[in-house]
Amino acid sequence: MGGLSGQRLELRADCTNCSGLCCVALTFTKSADFAIDKDAGKPCPNLQTDFLCGIHTRLRPAGFKGCTVFDCFGAGQQVAQVTYRGRDWRQHPETAGQMFAVFTVMRQLHELLWYLEQALDLVPAGTLRTELDLARLATETLTRATPIAILELDLVAHRADIDVLLTRISESVRSGPRGAGKLPKKVQPGADLIGANLRGVDLSGANLRGAYLIAADLRDTDLSRTDLIGADLRDADLRGANLTISLFLTQSQVNSAKGNRATRLPLTIDRPAHWA
Repeated sequence: MGGLSGQRLELRADCTNCSGLCCVALTFTKSADFAIDKDAGKPCPNLQTDFLCGIHTRLRPAGFKGCTVFDCFGAGQQVAQVTYRGRDWRQHPETAGQMFAVFTVMRQLHELLWYLEQALDLVPAGTLRTELDLARLATETLTRATPIAILELDLVAHRADIDVLLTRISESVRSGPRGAGKLPKKVQPGADLIGANLRGVDLSGANLRGAYLIAADLRDTDLSRTDLIGADLRDADLRGANLTISLFLTQSQVNSAKGNRATRLPLTIDRPAHWA
């Protein structure tokens, strides 16, 4: 995959140009991920007046592991600076409820844009590339719509259309040659691989869309051209794994997993600060 283009930089969270939307709009449930219960629409007590987190550098030891995993795909600054043109929910409380609802939709649109941008590296010129360009343009146009138009969007239908296209791209890319040996039968879309021992297994070209890989042992595993869209990688051990050309990998997935300096990541993904 290539480096970060200007478009992809817009799909990375920029908290300095947001108004703490994820810290207010979302619900926290007291658990291993959050130290407190917090209702949607209620500001997190750690949110400062400048809309930045007061415990950003110590979120994990403070019990807010979930915050270090979450990624808005740049939806926060899009809503704050583009949709609402710099207005925030504190100065304009009458728009707060609408703004929080728009944020949840915008995040999903930006997630789709993240996948579509990744797909651009995978598809050569031709009919499929044209369809991809049109889908990206249509999705990007939706992110610039008015708040009411965004809330009226049939997001389920739009996601379904994009998913069909991404599936075709995935099949095209994964159809290439792979390493020696057959994939284990249990390796398939939506598979329950919680805690599975897949250490050192060649998973190149596999389809693990929506698979449950929670706490799976993926040490030294080759995940080249492996479709990981929607895969749950919470606490998966990625030490020494090769994800440099994994398909549709997100920062949030990597943040939720375990890794080290030997883990090979795409140029578009940052190495989490909490990794060894």
